[in-house]
Amino acid sequence: MPILCRDCLKVFETGRRCPACLSARILSHPELLSLSIAHVDCDAFYASVEKRDDPSLRDRPVIVGGGQRGVVSTCCYLARIRGVRSAMPMFQALRLCPDAVVLRPRPSRYAEISRQIRAMMEDLTPLVEPLSLDEAFLDLSGTQRLHGAPPAVMLVRLAGRIERELGLTVSVGLSHNKFLAKVASDLDKPRGFSVIGRAETQDFLRARPVSTIWGVGAATRAELEAAGIRTIDDLLRWDRKDLHRRFGAMGDRLWTLARGHDSRRVSPNAPPRSISAETTFAQDIRDVDLLEGHLWRLVEKVADRAKARNLGGRTVTVKLKRTNFVTLTRRHALRDATQIADRIWAEARGLLAATIDQAPFRLIGVGLNDLVPAEQADRAGDLLDPQAARRARAERAADAIRARFGSQAIIKGRSLR
Repeated sequence: MPILCRDCLKVFETGRRCPACLSARILSHPELLSLSIAHVDCDAFYASVEKRDDPSLRDRPVIVGGGQRGVVSTCCYLARIRGVRSAMPMFQALRLCPDAVVLRPRPSRYAEISRQIRAMMEDLTPLVEPLSLDEAFLDLSGTQRLHGAPPAVMLVRLAGRIERELGLTVSVGLSHNKFLAKVASDLDKPRGFSVIGRAETQDFLRARPVSTIWGVGAATRAELEAAGIRTIDDLLRWDRKDLHRRFGAMGDRLWTLARGHDSRRVSPNAPPRSISAETTFAQDIRDVDLLEGHLWRLVEKVADRAKARNLGGRTVTVKLKRTNFVTLTRRHALRDATQIADRIWAEARGLLAATIDQAPFRLIGVGLNDLVPAEQADRAGDLLDPQAARRARAERAADAIRARFGSQAIIKGRSLR
């Protein structure tokens, strides 16, 4: 069985320590040198960047998030030991870890570091598919001749380079498809490197909870448990047609991934799945005018981002979080895709109105889903709203003015609410 030293990169066949440097940080797996699909995930990325930039925080629990009323964006492992988790309400996190240092996120700084990490990845392969600022898939198929080493060796070298040059650590998952590579990267955090081979796929997955499957969150898990499905082994007992009948397209996806099958390629140019923006209030809000003011400003952000990326969306989504932290999500599918703020606003405002009886809210968000290229958006007129095309032209003219004279050069009155 091949064994790889994670410190000096020596490959050997037997022993519990590296014969060259005596390190115990070794990897061993029958398929170690033949697998080529990887998922690289930075460990507690935001918090790690903050600690790297301010060494005085090194031995202190750090939470990155939105203040007393917000939620935890991420936290370091010292805080996680106390029970703090991402997306946890901040007051709950501080109850668990009262001595934590709470820092506001610095998106531009994280993006800067993310670009440096991606450049290192692209030194290994052009097939890098970012999922977010702190994680990406890599396909290293066919790179062994170029680098003179198999993918596993190059990934260990990459992890070491990131740690030496940027002072950050990553965890790596290596497998034969994207789904399993992502599962593997989460098995041994931080500074982990885990492998899931072809031969062991079924046995590895069988006893695991359905939440192992990417995209199965709390709501989907509850639906599955209501059907008696708690583990992947439970899923394997279901016929594909029955899963589809019960859960729709998600049923087909569950059937496929439960068997460890994933034919998706690593795509460097994979488009985003959604464009969204949200805000958490300092105090719960019931007033419709105030909520609509916040909603409009978020709609403008979403529309601006869609235009910047040359995308439109076929579905408008509004997200609301109540005082008891219950999240409400409402969606409406459009007849044709849009990137125009005026159209997004009309749909989002209606979705908010339909849910206003459940106010007050502590968070509001809006998003565009089912994205398409911009040339496929806003092509059909609105027969029920003859002025829609005129307002769209006015919006594009306002965009041009702001691009030339600044974002505050022209604004709508509803932005002031």
